[in-house]
Amino acid sequence: MPTIKEILQNTKLAPLKKLGQNFLVYPETAARIVDLAGVKSEDTILELGVGLGTLTEPLAWRAKEVIGLEIDRGIIDWHREEKQLAANVSLRHQDLLTADFSKLADECGHPLRIVTNLPYSISNPLLFKLLDNKKSIEWAAVMLQKEVALRLLAKPNSKEYGILSVLFAANARVVNLLDVGPGQFYPRPKVDSVVVKIIFQPVPERARALPPHQPEFLRKIVRAGFQQRRKTLVNSLAAAPLLDFNKEEILHALTKAGIKEKVRAEDLTIEDFVNLCRLLDN
Repeated sequence: MPTIKEILQNTKLAPLKKLGQNFLVYPETAARIVDLAGVKSEDTILELGVGLGTLTEPLAWRAKEVIGLEIDRGIIDWHREEKQLAANVSLRHQDLLTADFSKLADECGHPLRIVTNLPYSISNPLLFKLLDNKKSIEWAAVMLQKEVALRLLAKPNSKEYGILSVLFAANARVVNLLDVGPGQFYPRPKVDSVVVKIIFQPVPERARALPPHQPEFLRKIVRAGFQQRRKTLVNSLAAAPLLDFNKEEILHALTKAGIKEKVRAEDLTIEDFVNLCRLLDN
C-alpha cells in the first residue's frame, strides 16, 4: 500500500478538523496494538473508525472477521474504489456514537471485541457509551489522549483521579498497553497517546465484590462530587441540581459509611462511593 501521506496527496481526501482525524501512519505500531490487544484467529473484531486502514490491515490478518464503522463518506468511497481491504472486512458508513452495540454483538456471535484509534474529540462520549453497553462488550482496546488514559488508570488522591476513574473501577479492569508519540500520526497531534485495554467480561473481581447498587445513581453522585472538586463532598452534593439532599442528610450518610466530614471526592475509593450511594438511596 502507498503511505498515508501519499494517499492523502493523491486523492481529494484530507484530515477533517471537524472529525478530529489524526491517521496512524506506522504499520508496525498498528501490528503491535493488535498483538497487545490479544486479538485471536476466531475473533470478530469491531473497529470503530477505520480511517485509511492502517489498523484494519493487521486486524484482518489476525481475526476471522472485521466489522469496520466509519463516519467519513469520502473514506468509505475511497476504500470501495481502491479495494485494498481484505475480503474478511465489512465496511459500514456509520457514526460509532449512534451504533447499536447490542445488535452488533448479536451479529458477531459473542460480546464485542473492539479496537479503535478514535478522534480525541469524542473520547469521553465513546467511553460513556462503552459503560452504557458493558453487557454487550467483552473488551475494548482504545487509543486515547494520554491525559484521558491517565484518568482511567488513576488512583484516589491523585490529580488525575475523577469521574472516569471511579466509574471504570466500578465496571471494568483497565490495562495500559502502549505509549504512542505524536510522530506516529498524520497530521501530528500536539499530545501524546496511550492505548489501553478495557476489560468488561469476565467481570473483574473488584467490580464483582461491590455491594448491589444503582449504577445510574452512582453516576449522579460521582459527577456531583467531582463537579467542583476543591469543595468538600458535602458541599458538592448539597449544591448538585440533580440531587435532592440537604447537608444534614449527607453528613448522616457519611458518618454511617465511616467517611470523614471534610472529605473531598478525590479522597474516596470506589467502595466508599458505592457505600455512600446505598445509604443515600434508601
